[in-house]
Amino acid sequence: MKKLMVFDLVFYMIIPFLLWNYGRELFGDYYAILLSTVPGFIYTIYRFIQERQFNVAGIFIILSLFLSTTINLLSGNAENLLWNSVYLGYGYAAIYLLSMLLRKPLALYFAVDFVYLQGHPREESKALFSSKGIFKWYQMMTGLLFIRGLFQSSLKAWLIYSYGGVHGYGHMLIYMQISGWFFAGLIAMGYFYIGSKVKHYVKEHYSENPVSPAEQADGAR
Repeated sequence: MKKLMVFDLVFYMIIPFLLWNYGRELFGDYYAILLSTVPGFIYTIYRFIQERQFNVAGIFIILSLFLSTTINLLSGNAENLLWNSVYLGYGYAAIYLLSMLLRKPLALYFAVDFVYLQGHPREESKALFSSKGIFKWYQMMTGLLFIRGLFQSSLKAWLIYSYGGVHGYGHMLIYMQISGWFFAGLIAMGYFYIGSKVKHYVKEHYSENPVSPAEQADGAR
């Protein structure tokens, strides 16, 4: 965990800050910001490959990278780039909210992907996590992801407004990274708490029942 935090600090804050700070005079604000996003982009792709985050979680990551990169390249200038990243952040938050309203919380599908990498069948995990006593927690976790998107986008908008555009970009990198760590800690604790709820639910409902959650879900139809 500490090692990941160091890498996050280096690739999402320190290197981008240096590229922004020393690249402004050489390339101008717009291209300096574009350049500062490259280390984080490469690092995210590397983490994606290393952690084998495919399916829903993987698709979400790849689409997010594709959209953010495309919008950055089409923004035309530094201030537009920053504001477009704010709007994109609100868009991601809206997706989390929509998944809750449709009762298809993305946090649940992220959890299914995670436990699949540990050897648990997707259908059984999905059926278990969709159980009456568990599902509400994944709705709340998705709500936390929505709040994170709303807060960070609003924070970025406030920083842009407060510093008068791109002049506060260096400070923005620091504040966004700190808030990102804060929410990452909340999300990690949330998933840990839900995991304890899942273990308790399995022990209570399936310890003496050999039928899997998926088979029980099929039988209930």
